[in-house]
Amino acid sequence: MRLRGKIVCITDADSASGKTLIRRLADEGADFIVNSASAGVSIDEELAYCRVAGAQALVFSADLCRFTEVDGMLEEAERQLGRVDVLVHNHNLIVPMQVESCDEAAFVQVMNTNAKSAFLCTQAAGKRMAAAGSGSIVYVSSVHAHKPTGSSFAYSVSKSAVNMLAREAALELGRCGVNVNTIELGPVEGDDTLFSSEVSSLYESYIYKVPGAKPVTYRDLADCVAYLAADSSRYLNGAELRLDGGFLLHYMDHKMKRPEAGQ
Repeated sequence: MRLRGKIVCITDADSASGKTLIRRLADEGADFIVNSASAGVSIDEELAYCRVAGAQALVFSADLCRFTEVDGMLEEAERQLGRVDVLVHNHNLIVPMQVESCDEAAFVQVMNTNAKSAFLCTQAAGKRMAAAGSGSIVYVSSVHAHKPTGSSFAYSVSKSAVNMLAREAALELGRCGVNVNTIELGPVEGDDTLFSSEVSSLYESYIYKVPGAKPVTYRDLADCVAYLAADSSRYLNGAELRLDGGFLLHYMDHKMKRPEAGQ
């Protein structure tokens, strides 16, 4: 129960990763501030799981691209539950687009959802953590902060921005006892469809490009978040943890770990 007594704020709770995070961190004793676009409808089972686990959860539907709404959410949560101890920024919008033909509105949408919201959440949560002299911020980023997707350039740009935000925040907030770290998530099941590309073969047979031939799961992500949110990782600040099973190390298709014939 490494997170007993801690209040964790999770953005985009309705996503598959958000749902897994709620269950995993509830098992660690956390209470929650969750931002849900569905006002909790899509996470009804997760909220029930929290109740059984004895975890409290406040549900909001704030526009995280408006500072007043983010700040208001954390202020109201503080009145009802307590100050936020851990922020998990979990937004991950992917929209297919190419540099030469990208619609401006689509580019802005991806940047706002993935990067601007990270900045405003950091600002609102960070000032509270800094005043208390403790806290942890975890950004769920992507290996595509470093490697182009070949299918959604704005996604890569937004995740690169999140990574640099994390470095700057770690430098600033670290002086106040706040740890800021990034998890660079590798391919999960279904990413071959999400990142289907006419100019890149990166996601062709992508599972076998992971040395162990197993994609990352959201449970793996949640385990990593649980570690970063706990006091035992208090000296880890400004780290970028690549959670991809070695996917980005791949460079020769004929060396892929494919199943043996007949398996």
